[in-house]
Amino acid sequence: MSTVLQAKERKELRSSELRRIRETGNIPAVIYGRKLDSKPVSVSSADLTKTIRNVGRNGVISLDIDGDKHDVVLTDYQEDFIKKEIIHVDFLAVDKSSKINVTVRLVLTGEAAGVKDGGVLQQSVHELSITSTPSEIPQQIELDISNLQVGETMKVSDILYQGSFTINHEEDEVIASILPPRQEEEINAGEQQEGGHPDNEEGRETEPLGE
Repeated sequence: MSTVLQAKERKELRSSELRRIRETGNIPAVIYGRKLDSKPVSVSSADLTKTIRNVGRNGVISLDIDGDKHDVVLTDYQEDFIKKEIIHVDFLAVDKSSKINVTVRLVLTGEAAGVKDGGVLQQSVHELSITSTPSEIPQQIELDISNLQVGETMKVSDILYQGSFTINHEEDEVIASILPPRQEEEINAGEQQEGGHPDNEEGRETEPLGE
C-alpha cells in the first residue's frame, strides 16, 4: 500500500506566493502525467522528508490533493544549494502496471585493487536512466569495483543486477576507470597551468535552479 502524502492545489502562482509557501514550511510542487493535466500543488516539507524516508527516493507515493488521490513518483527536485533545502518538486502520476523512465543513483562498491596500488578512481557516470514499472524501481544500482586494476575500466555491460527493469545506456559506456598516479599528476599540473597565470583575466566568472 502506498504511503499517503497530503497536498494542496495552488491557485496563486506569483513569486510572492511561492515565497510565502516556503516560509510556512511547505514546498511548491507540480503533478503531471500522461492522462493528467499539469497541476501546481504544495506539500509539507517535513511530510515529504518523512515520506521519502519511508518509501525511498523512487518509491510510489499516494498524493492526496484535497481528497483526490493519485499514485505518483518523485521525478525531479530543485534544491537551494546554500541552505541545502528542497525548494520545488515534480511528481509524475503513474499507472502501477505501466513502465516509465526514471533516473536511479549508481553506487560503486568495494575498494578497487588499482586504488590500493596508488591509482586514482575516476567515476564518469553517477546516475542511470532505466525503464521499469513503478513497483520495480530500485532505490539504487550498485557496481562492485573491487577487482578494477590501474588502467582498466568498467562499463555499463559490467553491471550485474536482478530486477524487472532495463538500463537505457549503451553497453560500452564507461562508468569507472583507474588512472595511473602519474597521469593524474599530469592532469592536475595541466589544470594549474591553464588557470594559474597571473595575467589571465579570463575564466573568472562563476556560475539550479528556478521555479
